[in-house]
Amino acid sequence: MIEKTIAIYVFIDDLLIKMNHKEPMNRHISDAEIITTVLVSAIYFSGHHEKAMSFMKSTGMIPRMLSKSRFNRRLHQIRELIVDLFFQLSALIKELNISSEYSIDSFPIHTCDNIRIANSKLIQGEIYRGRKVSMRRFFYGYNVHLLCTADGIPVEYTFLPGRAHDSNALKQMPFLLPPGSKVYADAAYTNYVIEDMLKDAENIELLSQRTSRLKRQHEPYIDYIITTMRKRIETTFSEISNFLPKKIHAVTEYGFLLKVVIFIFGYAISKTIL
Repeated sequence: MIEKTIAIYVFIDDLLIKMNHKEPMNRHISDAEIITTVLVSAIYFSGHHEKAMSFMKSTGMIPRMLSKSRFNRRLHQIRELIVDLFFQLSALIKELNISSEYSIDSFPIHTCDNIRIANSKLIQGEIYRGRKVSMRRFFYGYNVHLLCTADGIPVEYTFLPGRAHDSNALKQMPFLLPPGSKVYADAAYTNYVIEDMLKDAENIELLSQRTSRLKRQHEPYIDYIITTMRKRIETTFSEISNFLPKKIHAVTEYGFLLKVVIFIFGYAISKTIL
């Protein structure tokens, strides 16, 4: 575990150097050490920052660890940097993805139990009350939409309120993919306009499953490929859902989403360099 933690730190530090990241010289703990600590907390301690901080200090990797309050302030100061680092990693993954095949799907992440919705302080509103048909349950929170490689490594993400339709995620995804890429999706992501725009502007094929009532149907062999890829997608998203803890503790909505981003980042790190 110590060796893997060192590998994470070296990787993050190299990415920051590549990005020409600068920070004050008089700091006792660097941004790379802060980011490494939160990634370790996501990978090994179910997102408990205090446990990860204690681990980093007790092993001597960060002997001058900050207090909990100062650590949280530093973490929120570099929240945009963490997002930038994730997309730097995703750019490297896309370059190495020879097959150029991707999948997009979503999973719910609730902010509170259904019985506590009335007392929820993070978010309020019926827009967050969603239903996951495949799981046959209602939830209160967000749908996390992930774009993953064929090997199940997340490269892009977006968040939508629980009630929002899945096809709206296509409008928020950057789709920074190489020309000729194929993106497989279920029927909920059917949007002819976006399919045509991606094909014409970026030469990216968005191949979503078709229900029998839709006019624009795929060729039978394409339906077979999509069905085969969907089975792989379901396995991948089951692993990602199991990676996240059952409950994510946060005081603010932005802090909650930041923790989810860190979990996605941590999962990508664990699938690539560990």
